[in-house]
Order: sequence, then structure tokens, then C-alpha cells
Amino acid sequence: MKLYHGSLEIVQKPEIRKANRTLDYGSGFYTTTSYEQAEAWVRRRTDEAKQNIGYVNVYDIPEALPTSLRLLIFQSPTEDWVDFVMRNRTEKGFVHDYDIVYGPVANDRVYAAFALYEGGLLNKQDLIKELKTYKLVDQYLFHTEAALLTLTFIEAKEVMQ
Repeated sequence: MKLYHGSLEIVQKPEIRKANRTLDYGSGFYTTTSYEQAEAWVRRRTDEAKQNIGYVNVYDIPEALPTSLRLLIFQSPTEDWVDFVMRNRTEKGFVHDYDIVYGPVANDRVYAAFALYEGGLLNKQDLIKELKTYKLVDQYLFHTEAALLTLTFIEAKEVMQ
């Protein structure tokens, strides 16, 4: 299966990096199965950095992952997914012990719904019902060095502004 990572640079050797902000699934290396999602992220980052070029890095991951890896998989927005994202975003110092986490991306529209939930204007069930009306893109978080070993770099495709 192919995975994509949008970046301002070519990333042949992915690394676990501490984020300077809270993220859906915690710190690590994020990818998606959507080339369009990765390309959109590159365009947003090149605009912010005032650069003319970025890259969609392409990786291969085996269909059968090593059984020693701890996986957390969310096929769709669920109560457990909401709880996990909220813990990562709001609990200072929260760290999980999964190697790979897979599930929906909390994009800008999703963040707005989460803000309503966090502010008490939506309950969890209404939040999930709202999120299920969105076409959500997926993301894979590689949270450990062992997880990164499953990725094989294929190429980097230039994205020009």
C-alpha cells in the first residue's frame, strides 16, 4: 500500500519529531493514503513558509505488519476516537504507547465541531453524528522507531506553487 507525506523537504528517512503544537494522535511521523491530502498540506506549508516548492513523499508499507507492533485503528469517528483525539489535544503530557495509529483526519471543519464539543455546545453523540456527515480523509501516525521501519521510501514528487 502507498502512503504519502507532505513536506517542505524530501524525507527519505522519516523521523519521530516532537510537535510544537498538539496533534490528533500525538507526536510522530504522519502520512495518509490520499495524495490530494498530502499535496494540500504541502501547498499550505509552502504558502506559510513563503517557499515555491515542496514535496509529496511516497512510501510503501506492507499489507501485513509485524505482529509485534501495537496498532490502534479507528475506521470512522467513534466515541473512542473522540476521546483519544481530545486526550492528545488537551491533556498536557499525555503520551500513548501505540506504534501506529490509523483513523480519520480532524481537518478545519472537524476542528470547529470539536471546539463546539469542547465548549459544551455539542455532546459526544451529536459530535459523532456531525462528523459522520463529512467526507473525512485518513491518516497514519508512526509513533515509534519500530513503526518507521515498516516504511520504504519510493520517491518524492515536487509540488510547485
